[in-house]
Amino acid sequence: MSKCKYCAFFSKPCAKPDWDLFLENINAEINKWSDLLGTFTVPTIFFGGGTPSLIPENIFSEIIKNIEKNFYIQKNCEITLEANPGTINFDKLKNFKNAGVNRLSVGIQSLDDNKLKFLGRIHSAKQALDLLDFANNLNLNVSADFIYGLPEETEYDVKKLCDEINKLGLKHCSLYELTIEPETPFGKMNLQMPSNEEMAKMYTAISEELNIPRYEVSNYAMNGYECKHNQNVWDGEPYIGIGKGAAGRVLIDGQWYEQLGNNEKFEKISVQTRAIERLITGLRQVRGIKLDSDIEKVIDLQFVNQNPTLLNINADNRLAVTEKGMLILDDLLLNLTR
Repeated sequence: MSKCKYCAFFSKPCAKPDWDLFLENINAEINKWSDLLGTFTVPTIFFGGGTPSLIPENIFSEIIKNIEKNFYIQKNCEITLEANPGTINFDKLKNFKNAGVNRLSVGIQSLDDNKLKFLGRIHSAKQALDLLDFANNLNLNVSADFIYGLPEETEYDVKKLCDEINKLGLKHCSLYELTIEPETPFGKMNLQMPSNEEMAKMYTAISEELNIPRYEVSNYAMNGYECKHNQNVWDGEPYIGIGKGAAGRVLIDGQWYEQLGNNEKFEKISVQTRAIERLITGLRQVRGIKLDSDIEKVIDLQFVNQNPTLLNINADNRLAVTEKGMLILDDLLLNLTR
């Protein structure tokens, strides 16, 4: 396996994975969480970061069994598996489904083989389409990720990508702007990226051309097919991370903690800091964030009232950003918070 040229996520090379040791370590973390928090109901489980579809099915099944042993998995629990084309066939995907997976997030990134090669992807467009077919044949809830804003791309290229996505019949997809991080292979290259003005045109073109409505800055879904796991995180619900490089936000006896790496280190988060975090993630959603006393203490309501074309408070008492506001969300947040 290899690492994509744009990827800045934590990872370590491993020629021969010791899956038994991996299982032992993951289960040990799960057991520690059970000891710390006791038994609680799990509404969503997300296997992501890197390529979890590489995990052998029997190892995956044992992880699910240990979660069930320590916690209550909600009857309609959304269990998502991220998968890269070329790492999983129909039989393996079927075994993942039998172990509990009901949602598949496929890292397609592009339907152009030349662009896939440029990005450092190991799969072809055909392999990506084959994986979508596998998932559909198994009646899984399917999502697909795409990247736009590559060097020399224009609004026309994004419209073409949207047209191709429309033909796939997806109920959920994510379109991410290519971001260049300093320590990645791309970060060490002198790439000529599209201007901010061109990127804004691309972003707007997605809303106009894609048949699937936006429900978050980079995510699009038909009604009822939104990613529940991500919505919980964006809404400010507690979540725990398991595995190397994992992170989370944990609520214990009314106190919020930031989980840093596995579950070995915690830092207290003030009420104000947590409210700002919730505001940042909540306003990424088209539906915005429910106002409460903590949120109201960190926002400037006068700024909201003075900028109705950028922000509004709807009938459900949710603060939301308009389509125009989404284009300058970072600047809005700086001006909105006290």
